[in-house]
Amino acid sequence: MWSFVKKLTSRKIKREIIINKESLQTRVVIMEEGHLDDYFVERANEDRIVGSIFKGRIQNLEDGLQAAFIDLGLKKNAFVHYWDMIPEDAARLEAEEGVDQRRSSRKRKISSEEIAKRFPIGSEIIVQVTKGAIGTKGPRVTASLSVPGRYLVMMPGTSLKGVSRKIEDHKERDRLKKVLARLPFPAGNGIIVRTAGAGARKVSFVRDIRALTAIWNEIEAGIRDKPAPARLYQEPDLVERIVRDAMTEDVDRIVVDSREEMDRIKQIITKFHRRIRARVQCYDGDASIFEHFDIERQLENAFSRKVWLPGGGYLVLDETEALVAIDINTGRHKGGSNQEESILQVNLESAKEIARQLRLRNIGGLVVVDFIDMKQRKNQNLVYKTFKEHLQTDKARTNVLPLSPLGLLEMTRQRQEESVRATTYMNCPYCDGRAKVLSAWSMSVEIQRRIGELMRKRGATAESPIPVKVSVNPLVLDRLRNDDEAILVDMEEKCHARLTFVASQSIHVEEFSIVHSETNEEFFSNIGKKT
Repeated sequence: MWSFVKKLTSRKIKREIIINKESLQTRVVIMEEGHLDDYFVERANEDRIVGSIFKGRIQNLEDGLQAAFIDLGLKKNAFVHYWDMIPEDAARLEAEEGVDQRRSSRKRKISSEEIAKRFPIGSEIIVQVTKGAIGTKGPRVTASLSVPGRYLVMMPGTSLKGVSRKIEDHKERDRLKKVLARLPFPAGNGIIVRTAGAGARKVSFVRDIRALTAIWNEIEAGIRDKPAPARLYQEPDLVERIVRDAMTEDVDRIVVDSREEMDRIKQIITKFHRRIRARVQCYDGDASIFEHFDIERQLENAFSRKVWLPGGGYLVLDETEALVAIDINTGRHKGGSNQEESILQVNLESAKEIARQLRLRNIGGLVVVDFIDMKQRKNQNLVYKTFKEHLQTDKARTNVLPLSPLGLLEMTRQRQEESVRATTYMNCPYCDGRAKVLSAWSMSVEIQRRIGELMRKRGATAESPIPVKVSVNPLVLDRLRNDDEAILVDMEEKCHARLTFVASQSIHVEEFSIVHSETNEEFFSNIGKKT
């Protein structure tokens, strides 16, 4: 059993971070009283470009688009608007979490002649990626740079100083502004206090400034010495970003299924908050960590096309190339004293769940929500206000319009990367892309997870390894043989299994079976359950 169960019995866990570290991916969820609240996934060796700072080279200027294309050394050229090419003009109106300074939202018009003079084709430019490559489009960049720390965000090239609008306490805001005014940071750099800075001592900000200054010094050295195109700065991996951005005082614990990762997390936390190191725990149970915490089931329900609401209503979510359409239905809902009240209850439940779904699925771009028609304007306003309130915890920028006379709500949500659905699934080989099935990569992860769990439960040891035969679809076998061979060889040793893989065209790409190679005892099979 776990080494820390006794420590948890004295208090109720309200907010926790669960980390699943696997060979091909890292998954992180944030739980609120046992319920899935946020979900992140990152593939191993994935090139993380969002937030990266590059020294690029101007490839061409498109006056018709009022944009330039920049060679960053990636597969696709980056895209930047003319008004985002000049740092003093491109300074963001809001930092990562918003600031309390009001500035004009109008973008200064920049003539094509001015851009051509300042940025001739072949010239160098320093930019930061704000949106990753999606589909056929290359990444989007800006010349306005920002480097996030634990408590602060440094914005080189600006004079902006401010405090996150999410810090609402007026006394705390005044204190932070005074601290900010006395901080020793390099000239020519703006500073924003992040939400995590609320209640932090001045010494914590000073340490953050030192770390940010060291990062900026490395970036400046790269600007001087590295030839374009070159990457000058890259955001840390998912686990470090989660610890930096989400590990706040209201988090009761972090649970991770890797002892090495646990040690690394503690080292990261030590840099800014030694006292909460004890909240980092290692899970070593037989079942996978997501199974133990009932996360797999919640993820399956959360990512279904149909999502049920607590009162019996349900949502239907459809992602298309242009937009995301969300429809709301009363379903089995029977509450309310009359029809209007019942509809209001379903719409209010939907408003809360949709805000959660947007975060979980990492949905971006244009979203249209078809709320159930309400006759009373006050009810429409209440649903709109409720939806806006639940969006406040979303770190992505959103713009929401009031309900239209047809009951439609239109909104946009900042899209930095592909949605979880787009990155986890591939086009179905059985229907030429009209539906979705799990990719061979995802199936490899599932097979490895299932083998490890089965071997632990069967008590396999180095002295008595278990011979295992795994039957899979040929597409999955190609992945296992060509890409994951080294991982599987290592897994044989760690899990004490002798693995044999066979392929069959009759097996669906999402199906596989695991049997004892010598006795044919079936350990696991989902064949025939996917069709």
